[in-house]
Amino acid sequence: MSRGEVLRRPDGLPDWFEPLLTRVAECRTEDFTALRKPVGAGGRPSAVLVLIGADEDQPDHPDLLILQRAATMRNHAGQPAFPGGATDPEDADAPATALREASEEVGLDPSTAEVLALLPDLWIPVSGFVVTPVLAWWRKPHPVHPMQVTEVAQVARLPISELADPRNRIRVRHPSGWIGPAFQVRELLVWGFTAGVIATLLDMAGWSTPWEPGRVVELPDATVPVPAARGGAPDEVVP
Repeated sequence: MSRGEVLRRPDGLPDWFEPLLTRVAECRTEDFTALRKPVGAGGRPSAVLVLIGADEDQPDHPDLLILQRAATMRNHAGQPAFPGGATDPEDADAPATALREASEEVGLDPSTAEVLALLPDLWIPVSGFVVTPVLAWWRKPHPVHPMQVTEVAQVARLPISELADPRNRIRVRHPSGWIGPAFQVRELLVWGFTAGVIATLLDMAGWSTPWEPGRVVELPDATVPVPAARGGAPDEVVP
């Protein structure tokens, strides 16, 4: 799917969500990456959950669920990411994959999250994954934590206001020379595929604040995968 698709606008949806849904209905793959899957190329389907919600006592302060991969993982050691992974044969669709993975990784109760839209499929050429970001509203947030400590080190709810804060926005330089967007929020460095999707969604929703992309931070680990697209890392989603 090369375009976004809004699946539902449920009753009770916060007003702050609507501008994003309106824009998602019009978005295309090109809004997220310059890479297009070659005609005839395969690709292993996968999905990530972009889960946004707000606590009852702060209904106008939305946040985004992010996990940090365990430092011992072979791929993406210590890297923040959306919950998600490869599609299993029993998964009915991309939302089913994203919700299942979030349940397995951080203990999300799927009944508390309402899927709103599908973002365009994003092709990751090095790994061969075709990733569908699934946008969802966390209608009833609840405590979450790493369920698989060998894969997930921690789970965080990052406030949208802090992600949009120019003081927390930087760029990172990969040892290959690639430079892309990143966020330094609550002791997490979010970069690569995840940061690229977040940056685009902030713009779409009108949540972004003007910032000067001057500061560049070096990525210290020369073994991290080389990003293959604007804001995208090739091995972001793992089986």
